Amino acid sequence: MDMQVTFLDRLFESGLLIDTGIDGLYGRSGQFEDVIAAFERLIDRFGGADGAEAMRFPPGMNRAFFEKSGYMKSFPQLAGTVHSFCGSELDHVNLLQCMEVGDDWTQAQTATDIVLTPAACYPLYPTIAKRGRLPAEGGLFDLQSYCFRHEPSQDPARQQLFRMREYICMGTERHVTDFRQRWMDRGVEMMKAVGLDVAIDVANDPFFGRAGKMLANNQRDQNLKFELLIPITSTANPTACMSFNYHQDAFGSKWGLFLEDGSVAHTACVGFGLERIALALFHHHGLDVKVWPAKVRQALWGRVV
Repeated sequence: MDMQVTFLDRLFESGLLIDTGIDGLYGRSGQFEDVIAAFERLIDRFGGADGAEAMRFPPGMNRAFFEKSGYMKSFPQLAGTVHSFCGSELDHVNLLQCMEVGDDWTQAQTATDIVLTPAACYPLYPTIAKRGRLPAEGGLFDLQSYCFRHEPSQDPARQQLFRMREYICMGTERHVTDFRQRWMDRGVEMMKAVGLDVAIDVANDPFFGRAGKMLANNQRDQNLKFELLIPITSTANPTACMSFNYHQDAFGSKWGLFLEDGSVAHTACVGFGLERIALALFHHHGLDVKVWPAKVRQALWGRVV
């Protein structure tokens, strides 16, 4: 924890992150954002020729779609919902009185039809299902969104609101597993280009409860999830900065995603944790990009900045 706090303190002192008083909720400086923008251009250079259809969804999604996704069954501890005041004038007076004396005024809030997006790909599946059957060659999509997960921490690499860039592939089992392997190879190559030492290892999602342990074990046993790991606040427990997930036909069956021949589409995705990658770069190369190795600056900006 001391190493985490020390790095977080340095990020605050340098102005790269801006303290909001909430663990895991930070402002970002222009320099921090410039690094993320540069890395996204690097992603484009590696994946742009694949011809993915780009979409950008907001950080909130349709609550009905969220409920159908089953997220609350697997990850209730991470979910965030949007509530608003929907009462009368008298209710408003009571709300203000509660605030005045320090009571819980949030009891006057009602759930809206919006929940906070937990992963960039979640709004995609119902969107594509509405279009009808996918072509024989499947589909490839490029997404980026702010995502929310309720896990407050003083580890700067574990933020509650963060950006996720994703490529999602839909098609046959062979098609999507080849896609995943191609991006695992690219991920290593990309991180090498920016001077980061990485490892790839099998992983599992943080499923909730006793039943979740079985789901996590099954996920690991079937090699459905791999993560690209980079030390940021711990060398013993490096941080997952990219993930490579094969969903089998789970999303295809849930959302009615079919290929041209009527078979259920399999899906896979590669996800980039953009804040985490930026933090890895600042941790390894220093808090001032001007002193980063020329090779790294060349890879990110195409010139020595």
